[in-house]
Amino acid sequence: MKLYFVPGACSMAPHIALREAGLSFDIDKMDPATHRTEKGEDYFKVNPKGSVPALQLDNGEVLTEAAVILQYIADQKPVSGMAPAAGSMARYRLAEWLNYISSEVHKQLGPFFNPKLPPEWRENQLNLLSKRFDILAERLKSHPYLMGDSFTVADAYLFTILNWCSLLKVDLSKWPALTDYLGRIATRPAVQAALKAEGLAK
Repeated sequence: MKLYFVPGACSMAPHIALREAGLSFDIDKMDPATHRTEKGEDYFKVNPKGSVPALQLDNGEVLTEAAVILQYIADQKPVSGMAPAAGSMARYRLAEWLNYISSEVHKQLGPFFNPKLPPEWRENQLNLLSKRFDILAERLKSHPYLMGDSFTVADAYLFTILNWCSLLKVDLSKWPALTDYLGRIATRPAVQAALKAEGLAK
């Protein structure tokens, strides 16, 4: 398998998951300015959507969208425990969290990367995010991970997105459960390995 990524982007979630699962894979960094990869590929030929992540499977097929790729990775190594069994209610709960992260957190934080974001719009986004953070913090006050006592691909995704907050100057100090969660996930060996491989940690 090959994972196409941009350092620190949402593609880091499947990068973490691949390492947690102990799967064999390659990585290829994409330059968002040129849409060329480090290994010389035209990324639009890999993924016409132009965004990361994309996971090229061993049979040549390409999967896109973080929430889908994460579940695929977990299903390649069920013993990892990163996703409950397909068809179980717990699996639907995992899908629930993945969709919430994607639509209510990821997509609300994304606009902050735009340097031309008007202050009024930023304030509006912060108000929306505050409500989302309240929900996440309430969950994580009594559970070490989103699904309870075990790390899942939902945690790889949430960690990746919340990790943007320091870069985007979004203050999480109001939610100690979230800052504790970030610190806890960051110590995992697979997370450290992914950060180092993407040039984000020594």
